[in-house]
Amino acid sequence: MFLPVNRKDMEERGWDEADFVLVTADAYVDHHTFGTAIIGRLLERFGYRVAVLAQPDYKSADDFRRFGRPRLGFLINGGAVDSMVNNYSVFKRRRKTDEYSPGGKSGKRPDRAVIVYSNRAREAYKDVPVIIGGIEASLRRLAHYDYWSDRVRRSVLLDAKADILIYGMGERAIIEIAEALASGIDVKDITWIRGTCYKGMRPEDDGETVFLPSFDEISESRDRYCDSFALQYRNNDDISGKRLAEKYTDSVYVIQNVPQPPLTRQELDDVYELPFENEAHPSYDKDGGVPALKEVKFSIVSSRGCFGGCSFCALTYHQGRQVRSRSIESIRKEAEALTKKPDFKGYIHDVGGPTANFRSPACKGQLERGVCRNKDCLYPSVCPNMDVDHSDYIEVLRAVKAVPGVKKVFIRSGIRYDYLMADPHRREFMRELCRDHVSGTLKVAPEHVSKKVLYYMRKPEPEVFDRFAAEYRWMNEELGKKQYLIPYFISSHPGSTLDDAVELALYLKKFGFIPDQTQDFYPTPGTLATCMYYAEKDPFTGKPVYVAKDLEEKKMQRALIHYKKPENRDTVIRALKKAKREDLIPVLLGRSGRTAGPEGGRRGRRKRR
Repeated sequence: MFLPVNRKDMEERGWDEADFVLVTADAYVDHHTFGTAIIGRLLERFGYRVAVLAQPDYKSADDFRRFGRPRLGFLINGGAVDSMVNNYSVFKRRRKTDEYSPGGKSGKRPDRAVIVYSNRAREAYKDVPVIIGGIEASLRRLAHYDYWSDRVRRSVLLDAKADILIYGMGERAIIEIAEALASGIDVKDITWIRGTCYKGMRPEDDGETVFLPSFDEISESRDRYCDSFALQYRNNDDISGKRLAEKYTDSVYVIQNVPQPPLTRQELDDVYELPFENEAHPSYDKDGGVPALKEVKFSIVSSRGCFGGCSFCALTYHQGRQVRSRSIESIRKEAEALTKKPDFKGYIHDVGGPTANFRSPACKGQLERGVCRNKDCLYPSVCPNMDVDHSDYIEVLRAVKAVPGVKKVFIRSGIRYDYLMADPHRREFMRELCRDHVSGTLKVAPEHVSKKVLYYMRKPEPEVFDRFAAEYRWMNEELGKKQYLIPYFISSHPGSTLDDAVELALYLKKFGFIPDQTQDFYPTPGTLATCMYYAEKDPFTGKPVYVAKDLEEKKMQRALIHYKKPENRDTVIRALKKAKREDLIPVLLGRSGRTAGPEGGRRGRRKRR
């Protein structure tokens, strides 16, 4: 049974009121990859009555009165993706589709959904607590650079006029807040809960609080913005981090409590075994369902957190660097349940998480001292203290593959190849990967080949990818399989010049890669790369960073990656002329001016010279 979505659903359950109204900018999908479903089901498990207000009419407060006055509060999120990212492309053009809306139709969610919904909720019931969370609130919890307005914005807590902001994965925090509200504590007095931010007076300088540069300072100085980012980055761990305080006026501070500890294995099992329907609400059937569900319906989440540390990724800021995973038995039980779905065809599309082959903390020291404050696990090379082991993940894949009714288990969430290459026993995993878990092509993310750009991305040097590609090719040859690599690349990342883009094009030409997907760097709140994009410097070293902000150059860098496409020909020629590399025009485009290069496009498809 789905959670109530209207008054009729409430009445059928015999409810006269809801404890919480859970407001989301996505359609209501009762699946564990959607935060709304997890929070709603978890509160239900603890005995609270939760109603879901999905994609409400935000032009008035009427929809926010649909269930009557909630007893304990409104819980508001902007959906599985930041609403601005969902609504606009990197070139700030309005998107024509929305994968998280019925039928994929756009226009159902407002820009800055958390702010809009929170203010409507406050308009509907002035005295009801408003708690905001999810990715949009989490990454905007403190003052941040906003790409779409090209300025530094205040904490979303203030603009939303909310009472509490939950950041990170909010299961523990929401239950603690619910228990506090249910016991009669005023929402303004709930200031002690980890993983939350609240508005208050200046806290005591007790040695446990780090005072960030004020909002005025970081708005006026990019150097101070970098200082603030570095302090936030180094205090984003539940063991080594401290409370943060950001001043707005003499009487208004946004205070961020220390993060919640990651869920234990048993807690993760409990969350993912909640009674989800694993379907979109049936009211969307007439529209063709919700497209985003199709990508994850037959996928299994096996882990959370990521110690990869890519500078363009917000996972470090949201889920944290400490990896935790579910038990093999819990994962196997979910696979068994999926086989009973009437539309299951025998294929598990993914078993993974932020990074599929991360199953445990990077090292034992993280459990005692927290993550390192001034160095990364995998960059510039794999830390010698890291516990590199794929045996547990192999057992997970074997357990799922052995479930009756499962024909094939794929891995879509990505293999971190530098971690794999650091495993002295990697041959066993490589064999199982190529033999059982690849459907013709394996997608990996080297992101670039220029060592300078990879430095700013915090990704391994290109030689690591070359070694991985070679071993992947050799293993497939040994198994008698014709399987290929499809790499992901990012254009216009901070640090990438036109010369670097040309270097990447020549690399693709040399090895015959045709990238399946190319992403122009998108500055989103919370990432190191966005800080570099805005400040044009590295916040940790203070050194200047080149940033391609001119639209024409961004188009050139992107076109060079897909130099073979006829529609990119003129842009590629302009790029090569600007880079003073006219000599490469016949190399990349052929002497006739047409695109030239190896046919087939995937490494290993043709014989090496």
